[in-house]
Amino acid sequence: MEQATPNQGTAVLELLRPHQWLKNLLLFVPAVAAHRLDVATWQAGVLGFISLSLCASGGYVLNDVLDAAADRLHHRKQHRPIASGRVSTGTALAVGLLIVAIGLTIAITTLPVAFAGIIVIYLIATAAYSIRLKREPVLDVMFLAGLYVVRVVAGGAATGVTVSSWLLAFTLFVCLSLAFLKRFIEVHAHGTTAGSAVPGRGYAPSDAPWLQTAGLISAYLSVVILAIYANNDDVTVLYTHPERLLFLCPVLLYWSTRTWFNANRRQVHDDPLVAVASDPATYALLALSAAILVSAA
Repeated sequence: MEQATPNQGTAVLELLRPHQWLKNLLLFVPAVAAHRLDVATWQAGVLGFISLSLCASGGYVLNDVLDAAADRLHHRKQHRPIASGRVSTGTALAVGLLIVAIGLTIAITTLPVAFAGIIVIYLIATAAYSIRLKREPVLDVMFLAGLYVVRVVAGGAATGVTVSSWLLAFTLFVCLSLAFLKRFIEVHAHGTTAGSAVPGRGYAPSDAPWLQTAGLISAYLSVVILAIYANNDDVTVLYTHPERLLFLCPVLLYWSTRTWFNANRRQVHDDPLVAVASDPATYALLALSAAILVSAA
């Protein structure tokens, strides 16, 4: 691999999509949900975060290599390092292999075997998604949501915290809604007169209403799961005032409905993670949610 110039070094960093590492904060959810706040648990979580983030970046590199031609036709993705020609395919693949090797080494040498196994499964799954599955309607969003759930399971494996079925179900439906949102934004932005199919995807513009409906249903199901959990006997083990957790329901309802409302108006970035992270309302609602959790503890 050639020695990178300053500009190319910036392009390589962009290729790794470090902003997407926010997704990997899901590794800490099992520890937080179980109220495991000791130093050892969080050290393991940090190592898991670093390992998964590096491996995930390797997956993004592969995706960009495979999608370079399609990305050049997209108004935003055409500026990606490979599509724009700022990073060669050979350099990108070399960088991708290197960071995956580092991520796997961290997993194998510092964390439980179960975590390393999940990382391998994650890498295989993301490769399958990039190569083929993202072009399969419905299956693609299921797969995207599943990758979010895998992050939560990986967090439990890294920290030794048992992941409850409640947490897995809640995560699945929240993330399924976000996966539908990602596809809806892509399809909705394509318009109704731009052809019969969205490039690189298995959807047509006419599928936008269906994607929106499925996404809203998924979001609302996550609220139902949260409400049932708040009324379950299991919650009394962790919370002194579990009934206060019900106040999280309207917060989640508002956040999800508002996000979809803005997406319908085409006021949302085409990357849902960027859209959520750049919305000031997200942080206000997170602060409110944290206050509710503290009051329930």
